[in-house]
Amino acid sequence: MRHLLILKYIDKIARTGSLRSAAEELGITPSALNRRILGIEEELGTEIFERHPAGLRPNIAGEILLQHIRDQISDMERVKSRIADLSGMRAGHINIATTREIVQYFLPGLIAKHLSEFPFVTFGVNLHERGEAETSLLDNTNDLAIVFEPIHLKELQSVCSVTQPVFCVMSEDHPLAGRKSLKIYDCAEFPLLLPKRPEGIRLVLDAVAHKVGLTLEAAVESNSLDLLRLMSQDSDALSFSLAINLRPNLERDRMVSVPLDLQGVAPGAVSAGYLRGRTLPVAAARFLETVNRELSERFA
Repeated sequence: MRHLLILKYIDKIARTGSLRSAAEELGITPSALNRRILGIEEELGTEIFERHPAGLRPNIAGEILLQHIRDQISDMERVKSRIADLSGMRAGHINIATTREIVQYFLPGLIAKHLSEFPFVTFGVNLHERGEAETSLLDNTNDLAIVFEPIHLKELQSVCSVTQPVFCVMSEDHPLAGRKSLKIYDCAEFPLLLPKRPEGIRLVLDAVAHKVGLTLEAAVESNSLDLLRLMSQDSDALSFSLAINLRPNLERDRMVSVPLDLQGVAPGAVSAGYLRGRTLPVAAARFLETVNRELSERFA
């Protein structure tokens, strides 16, 4: 709505840190955008941005205003979503904070399925490091968080949590390919392709190794799960995957997966939730119900 437009301008500048970049994304000239900001600062009687050669950064007054702006934008999205739902359009925008394990296969498929049923809904999918996804809920930057092994903030209202088995992924010709399951010391005899810490799956692997007195030595470490999987193709190297991001039809790549025996170590969990105490927009609440149902059916 028009009265929210200037608020969105301020939010965009804060996110980009640049008047020019924000203007380009908003489709207006930098001078016009600067006039809008100066007008707001005049109305408030104080500056809201610190101006540096490298760009703009909100000052204390700006941070206070930004929290108000993001609350207002979030409230308006909820109102629009509820009105659209009443009219039968079932529209709205959903911002999702997630991690690498979720964004590979599970979330894209779920969003595509949801869009086929609710074509007026739009999505923003924001990839975060472990722990940051939950934090992004605090200022309403994101509506939902779907993460593996979240750092449980007291503000996070989890509606679904499902444990995840771990699989060892390897070439179909690998000496371990015919096993029904593997112990971590079986894997340690081969080159290991490991996610970087603090990825949740790496913490699980380290915990299993520690229990049997091993220290995992990585031949390659990366925060790209796709890179690690591809490097285990046609080689003796081993990569690892959770059930939720285990690539479908691995055999097409001449690869197989073998369950890893966690030897009593608690498996990690995928959790989906939102900011405790917040009333979600209808579109976000409806999608969270879909996430809950899908996780429960596939991994309960």
